Amino acid sequence: MKSETRSEIRDQIIFIICFIIAWYVVYKMRVFSPTAFPSVGSIGESFVTAFTTNDMLTYTGHSLLLIAKGLAIGIGLAFIFSSLAVISKHFHAIYNLIVSICDLLPGVALLPLAICWFGIGEITIIFIVVHSIIWPMSRSIMDGFSSIPRMYIESGMNIGLRGLKLVTGVYLPAAFSSVLSGMRVGWARAWRGLISVEMIFGTTSSGAGIGWYIMMRRNFMDMSGVFAALIVIIIIGVLVEYGIFRTVENHTVRKWGMVQ
Repeated sequence: MKSETRSEIRDQIIFIICFIIAWYVVYKMRVFSPTAFPSVGSIGESFVTAFTTNDMLTYTGHSLLLIAKGLAIGIGLAFIFSSLAVISKHFHAIYNLIVSICDLLPGVALLPLAICWFGIGEITIIFIVVHSIIWPMSRSIMDGFSSIPRMYIESGMNIGLRGLKLVTGVYLPAAFSSVLSGMRVGWARAWRGLISVEMIFGTTSSGAGIGWYIMMRRNFMDMSGVFAALIVIIIIGVLVEYGIFRTVENHTVRKWGMVQ
């Protein structure tokens, strides 16, 4: 396992180095305008300036606070509704239809309605984040529940598990790989939705996030600053993937032998 991890990290580092070299070559060849396609050095300088001068840390903290609130609500609702869908066949039929419909609606498309309902503020952004995570996660959880072998469920029922206890004692552990997959997909969609809404909204009474920072840099035609903000977004995504999801996966489903 450790040798496979080292090999994976080595391949990823090689890819990043090759990507930077390719970027440098394209910049030197002047394939694009230097204004639209800044140098690696210029992007690096803008990255440092973003944190030392342009208060990027505050923008990042605001975005992370909003995504944390939205994820907490969305994950909680996904678990509750998916569990009810297991307990009640009637609720499963209704909720499955709701998920199928709502999962097709982009969060940005609901933004005009959200603004009419909640105004321009933090609640609207959290609403879009919740919408982005609850439906794909519910879909993954319900698909995972439906794939559990019947003998697991019957074994739980034989020892007296019913209702919510059956869900927490049998369904969730047996379908945890699907639950984790749903959280991954939901997190990615929620993170993209958050940045998109921040770019449309600009600032709110509670502050401004990374999306607003990108719009400010664009308005000033500071493409190096835009790319620096994109790097921040990517770094956060990579840290969440490898620092949280991959760690949880290694200590649960991989350790249990549920995935390779």
